[in-house]
Amino acid sequence: MGRKWNNIKYKKAMKDANTSRIYAKFGIEIYVAAKKGEPDPESNRALKMVLERAKTYNVPKAIIDHALEKARGSGDENYSELRYEGFGPNGSMIIVDALTNNVNRTAAEVRAAFNKNGGSMGVSGSVSYMFDATAVFGIEGKSADEIMEVLLESDADVRDVFEEEGNTIVYAAPDQFHAVQEALKAAGITEFAMAEISMLPQSYVTLPEDAQAQFEKLINALEDLDDVQRVYHNVELED
Repeated sequence: MGRKWNNIKYKKAMKDANTSRIYAKFGIEIYVAAKKGEPDPESNRALKMVLERAKTYNVPKAIIDHALEKARGSGDENYSELRYEGFGPNGSMIIVDALTNNVNRTAAEVRAAFNKNGGSMGVSGSVSYMFDATAVFGIEGKSADEIMEVLLESDADVRDVFEEEGNTIVYAAPDQFHAVQEALKAAGITEFAMAEISMLPQSYVTLPEDAQAQFEKLINALEDLDDVQRVYHNVELED
């Protein structure tokens, strides 16, 4: 499994113009997770995971509280979870996860983003078989040896622990997310640079310079869609 931290780390230097859009997307994701079960993260693991990820994006408490109150109250919006798969320039692979209250609108917008930016939609399963769902944690200020020692003393089962770009990265199976999180928190590690379940490619591809510019335009077009929550790909990004 590739270790390209640059491809999966959070964009800490987000443009101010995109901040409100990112927060709005988190508001929907929190609402949907809360509606699936109790709007209490201690009894709703899906919600707890979303809230942990929201912390790494510094989502304001007011937005989180509003989404939870909406889920507790009269909120009756129904959202569908959708996954689209497709191809970018030079055979690059892309997965798009969306939450939508209008499936036809979202499908049309995602398809248009692919078609207008040198990509093409694929059928379900055409890309995802080349990715692995993985719990990913990024920890600052601790070495891989220190983190491994903590995890070895717990019941958490991890796939890999390594250092990259000043962070220690932990990969684990998706069902180990909460076990890893609790083990780290028990050791006093409560802040994460990253804490999520991601889709990591089994291998990466590099693109020539002209194709990379087109690819980035495609990814930006997809991420800018209001209904799109997450975009994954297998391109090795340059710094």
